[in-house]
Amino acid sequence: MSFNIATSGLNAITQQLNAISNNIANSGTTGYKSMRAEFASLYAGSNPLGVGVTNVSQSISSGGNIASTGRSLDLAINGNGFFVVRDSNGSTTYTRAGYFGTDSNGYLVNNAGGKLQGYPVDASGNLQTGTVGDLQINASGLPAKATSTIDFAANLDAREEAKAADNVFNPDDSSTFNKSYTTQVYDSLGREHTVTQYFVKTGENEWTAHYVVDGDKENSSSQELTFDTNGQLASPTGAVSINATISGAEPLELKMSYAGSSQYGSDFSVTTNKADGYKSGERTGQQIDEDGMVYATYSNGQRLLQGQMVLANFTNPDGLSAIDGTAWEQTNSSGAPLLGTPKSGMYGQITAAALESSNVDLTTELVGLMSAQRNYQANTKVISTNDQMMNSLFQAL
Repeated sequence: MSFNIATSGLNAITQQLNAISNNIANSGTTGYKSMRAEFASLYAGSNPLGVGVTNVSQSISSGGNIASTGRSLDLAINGNGFFVVRDSNGSTTYTRAGYFGTDSNGYLVNNAGGKLQGYPVDASGNLQTGTVGDLQINASGLPAKATSTIDFAANLDAREEAKAADNVFNPDDSSTFNKSYTTQVYDSLGREHTVTQYFVKTGENEWTAHYVVDGDKENSSSQELTFDTNGQLASPTGAVSINATISGAEPLELKMSYAGSSQYGSDFSVTTNKADGYKSGERTGQQIDEDGMVYATYSNGQRLLQGQMVLANFTNPDGLSAIDGTAWEQTNSSGAPLLGTPKSGMYGQITAAALESSNVDLTTELVGLMSAQRNYQANTKVISTNDQMMNSLFQAL
């Protein structure tokens, strides 16, 4: 019986040593979760039979440190959740190892070739939140977009003197206006143009904004601005239309919003000057935000939404079944995956240009290795002693 008990101990400790060795070997593996052998005593009724390993588990729910890599498509999850990856056979796996790149078709893939899952966008760039599919980054360039809106907010100095009614506005004569400000816009071909606003104070709380495109007096218009006695904009309440004819391109049709503008007794200052539209650009890379939004970036400084990755969470993450040390699949024990977007609910946020390190504690593993070695030696000593006793018994017969 002693032989059998000691042998069961050797077998169990061998499995423990395998787990410890695997942990030490993978201490530098991104997204790896440490393993441990779980022992249980064996009995036949009240008779001890030794020890066995009932399970070799991974600490899946325990995160590792996040280390910066500088590579834009290296991703780490700061918090709960798993990347959702689908292979060429349609099998879905879950991982914390954020080695991602793009294949020849622009799909986001991990180092095993599995495609990262998320919400794609339609042809108009709208996020399709009802459909989970392969995320793809468009490799084509970005065509030019004509400016259509300008958001402009400024403070007009209430201390300014009103211009005389007979002082006719002339953009070339600074004495005919109080202040001016220029905004850059783009036509349908992506060419740059300027829209200059000339502000003329015409009376108490009353101003006129004159608009001149590219310095051409023929491409000009105006709008009355009025403020209440608290310095808040009273009119216009909606956007102002500015139209201009552009040679060789579609006419400029702009909507100027003055929301947030004021008239106080302080210097003229512009707090908002934002125009849409841009020139054409070539794709220069990609960018992923904390909320998992995936963008293609372009040489003109723009970025275009390509989709949003989804994360999976489980009622019992430690119940997942390991495919390898860094990828798992769902089981009855883990429950069905709960999908959501980063930075929402129980899901962590994405850290780009970083990877999650292994959660192996080398000090703990080395201490466990020494302890397992002593246990192994103790069991071999039991076998050796038992062997000596049996030899002595046979010699005495």
